[in-house]
Amino acid sequence: MKDVAARAGVGLKTVSRVVNGEAGVSTDTERRVNEAITALGFRRNDSARVLRKGSTSSVGLVLEDLADPFYSPLSRAVEEVARAHGALLINGSSAEDPERERELVLALCARRVDGLVIVPASGDHRYLEPEMAAGVATVFVDRPPGRIEADLVLSDNFTGAREGVAHLIAHGHRRIGFIGDQPRIHTAGERLRGYRAAMAEAGLAVADSWVAPGGTDPQRVRADAARMLDGTEGTEPVTAFFSGNNRVTVALVRELAAPVRRERAVALVGFDDFELADLLSPAVTVVAQDPADLGRNAAELLFRRLDGADDEPRRVSRPTRLIARGSGELPPSL
Repeated sequence: MKDVAARAGVGLKTVSRVVNGEAGVSTDTERRVNEAITALGFRRNDSARVLRKGSTSSVGLVLEDLADPFYSPLSRAVEEVARAHGALLINGSSAEDPERERELVLALCARRVDGLVIVPASGDHRYLEPEMAAGVATVFVDRPPGRIEADLVLSDNFTGAREGVAHLIAHGHRRIGFIGDQPRIHTAGERLRGYRAAMAEAGLAVADSWVAPGGTDPQRVRADAARMLDGTEGTEPVTAFFSGNNRVTVALVRELAAPVRRERAVALVGFDDFELADLLSPAVTVVAQDPADLGRNAAELLFRRLDGADDEPRRVSRPTRLIARGSGELPPSL
């Protein structure tokens, strides 16, 4: 800063005002300072700025998996809100591992981020209590936190799943298989609950063999789908599927497209939209969330806290919508 000040013929305070976008500097002086900055390659020392101001102008985002297409628009929405507030976004993946989540969150806190947006993998977030008490604003998104109270934004998974299954029932299906993610995951559990509620409301029994929660490994999904389609456990074959997330849906589409399956039309409704779903034949009917909307709402809650809001934690539930494209409207073939 001394070199910039000397080259521009101004004082250190004037350089500081220009660098920080403060008022009180004439247009000509600002031009001379910026020319000196460019010529000398000056960069503000943010480490020193943090020590002086006590704020890093950065926020952390912890997701399940940065590679998951669902989280891309969510991350981008958080980043856009952060950018509008002059903050840098730092993100990472927990890989659905509670210990990895804890390590990543505390590493971000150690770097003194001002706030956190977290898609939780853990069922116990009491480790965050000292950080939150110290002023780290924290918002959870997509799933609720475990054993603490904090702002939360999530989709109405139960209602979305119930409506998706009711849609299949309305098109004549009575034997509907459910393949989902690990039931310990909040979203997976709520979608399974919605499936069961829709079946119960229609007076339909659910055979144990029609329900297959578990991981999203494609081989597992396809094996469970084949078992339900073939009726290998003493129950009648299913005529339709409700899938618990986009990765399960893609594996199901592959199984239904296999040569051995092509002679029989099987209806499908999936939770979460996915790329090219509308271009398949038949196009895939989905219960769609809006991940960008989730991210935007979470980030706005975060910066509301950073701006000083101290009211009770808020719980924001966002609606889903059923997009009928063809696969969910197929009639029973058996």
